Parts: sequence; structure tokens; C-alpha cells
Amino acid sequence: MPLPLMIFAAGLGTRMRPLTEDRPKPLIKVAGRTLLDRALDMGRKAGCAPVAVNTHYLGNQIAAHLGGQDVAISDEPGQILDTGGGLRKALPLLGNGPVMTLNPDVAWTGPNPLTALAAAWDDRMAALLMLVPLARATARQGAGDFALDPDARISRKGDFVYAGAQIIRPDRLADIPENVFSLNRLWDLLIAEGRAFGLVHPGGWCDVGYPQAIPLAEALLDG
Repeated sequence: MPLPLMIFAAGLGTRMRPLTEDRPKPLIKVAGRTLLDRALDMGRKAGCAPVAVNTHYLGNQIAAHLGGQDVAISDEPGQILDTGGGLRKALPLLGNGPVMTLNPDVAWTGPNPLTALAAAWDDRMAALLMLVPLARATARQGAGDFALDPDARISRKGDFVYAGAQIIRPDRLADIPENVFSLNRLWDLLIAEGRAFGLVHPGGWCDVGYPQAIPLAEALLDG
């Protein structure tokens, strides 16, 4: 059964300045294609449906770019809601079951991470995060995010980086009172319950979060 997909495209792109002074980060091109189009292609190849994209900063450009495509837009015209608040606002477009989420500001090589997540998903899980080892996380700035135990459950602090793709059950979003919050809040709830798991991506990965990372991502894709 196809899973719905949420692509996060509402961020301000502050780390990507000056490139984001006149366009939102998801419309920046890497190797001739926008980050958003690369993310959409990944979702389509994985059979995801429906697909929703949230917007805020220069959201009219993203809406115009998506014109005529079968993609729902969850606009955040006032206050940007962060990943947790943004996902919760978009749920009427996605349904109440497990949902995939994808950060577009990443370059991947190897197997489609969304396909791999879907194949590994099972009923004991409330979250399954795609991870990459810190040593293979091209252009990553900072430490790792998670550790993995022998049963593939995740815990905080370790040598694995969240790669920007996951499957997550959104039920517990209703337990978070704030309007603006990160999905880290939901992850912490699920980690405490032992229902958050990780899957290691075997291919290449690059964080396209700042201008100097673009040539690194293009080199990875060319390799």
C-alpha cells in the first residue's frame, strides 16, 4: 500500500544565503535540477501517494513551480511551524496513518531511501529514520545524532546522522501543545517508548545546507 509523503520546503534557508535571497532553498539547483524536483522524483519512484509540500518563505515560487503537478501544498503564511508543527498542519492532506517525510536539501546515491524504508517498516515501529554514519556524511557540520542498538532501536547521541528521510506515525503529535515545534519532540517521545528505529543507508549522502556544499553534492552525484 502506498504511503503518503510530506516534503519539508518551508524553511528560511538562512545557511544557504546569499543564494536564498531571491529564491527558496528547495528551488536551488544541484547538477542542473532543483532540490525539490529531486525529492519529488524520489517520492514518485517509491510510489508515494498522496504527496504534500509545505511552504512559507517565498512560497509563491514553489507553488508556481509545482503548477499542474499532483502535489498538495500546505501553506504556512503567518508563522513558520517547524517540522513538527508543519507535519501536523498538513495531516488533513496526508491521512492519519504512517507518513513518510523527506528533507529536500540532501543529495543521495545508491538505493532509493524511501523504498528501503517502506521495505523495512513493520508494526512494532512508530518511527523508522534513515541514518548515515557520521564518517560518510558528506558536508555534515557538527556531531552525530543517534546511536543504534542491536535491535536497531535509536537513542540520542552517537555516530549516526539523521539523513532526512523517515516513516513516522503522527498520532502523538496531538500530545504536543505548542503550535511551533520540531519533530525532535516527537522522536523523544517515541524513543522513550522504545518504538523509534533506525535504518542505515548504504549509499552516498551529502547535506546540501550551505553554498559550499553544492559542488560536493555534484561530485557525489557524478561519482
